[in-house]
Parts: sequence; C-alpha cells; structure tokens
Amino acid sequence: MSTTQSERLRGLLEPLIAARDLDLEEIEVTPAGKRRVLRIVVDSDEGVQLDECAALSREASEVLDDSDVMGGAPYTLEVTSPGADRPLTELRHYRRAVGRLIKAQLHEGGELVARITAVDESGLDVEVPGVKGRKPTARRVSFDEIAKARVELEFNRKADKRDAQHDEKIDENKEEA
Repeated sequence: MSTTQSERLRGLLEPLIAARDLDLEEIEVTPAGKRRVLRIVVDSDEGVQLDECAALSREASEVLDDSDVMGGAPYTLEVTSPGADRPLTELRHYRRAVGRLIKAQLHEGGELVARITAVDESGLDVEVPGVKGRKPTARRVSFDEIAKARVELEFNRKADKRDAQHDEKIDENKEEA
C-alpha cells in the first residue's frame, strides 16, 4: 500500500475509531486475486468485542464508500482485533499484557520468558519463573534491552486476581445489554 493511501486511510478512519475509544493498531491493504483486502486492526484496554467490530465495520464502510481513497477496484473490508501472537511494540501493548507471560528477544542476545508484573515509561518489572522447584525471581527490564517481544499463550494457566476482575467486568456488561 502506498504511503499516501495509508495516510489517507488513517486520516479517514482514525476519527471513527477514536470515537469508539479504540486504538488503531494497523491498516493493511493486500491483493487477493482480482480484489483487495482492507484489514483494519483495532484494540483497547478492555479488548474488542465482535459486536464492536461489526458496528465499526458498518461505519467504516459508509465512510469509505463516500470517499475515493480505495479507488474503483473492488475490495473486502475486515475489521478485527489483534491476534494473540501479535508483537508487543507500544507501551500500551505492554500495559495490556500485565499479568501475562511474555517471551522477549534481548538486544544483547538471549531470550527472556517472564510474567509482566508492572509497566512504566522506561520498562517492565517481570517475574522470571523458577526452574526445578526454585522460587520465581523479580527482574527489571528496560525497553532499550528488548529487541522484540510477544505474549506467550498459556493453555493451563491458573486464573489470577486480574483475570477474575476482567471476568466480572464482562459479566456486568452482559447484564447491561
């Protein structure tokens, strides 16, 4: 996608997304046969629900139809939330991952697998799991040390206090609906 098209799409869609208290994570236009796919990736501190993606898709479709930013060729619009394996690249990504296990490649070499316990503007406080019955250890990692990082999927993770609070919030939202 050309920079100009990307900038125009961002300028057109960002106000719609911000009005829903969402963050625009990515805009991507890729060829798919004779069509193109316009993928808009959004996120928020509370996550993004399917209904919210559908409503945003309808609004974005109207705005795009009224503009010439996509040109005359057909395209498919997708509005989605980031996948579980997306890279952590922004401060807000790390904040949203507090309590989660991450795998980080470090600039000086090596790999760190640890649970984020706190985040601030300069880095992370993490808990490195103990090995062979040893207790976990706390560590401070500055953002400058991290080459790349991702959340590690945990299928057998025991629920913690943060998960319970998140589940309660979801239940409250269901009751309001």
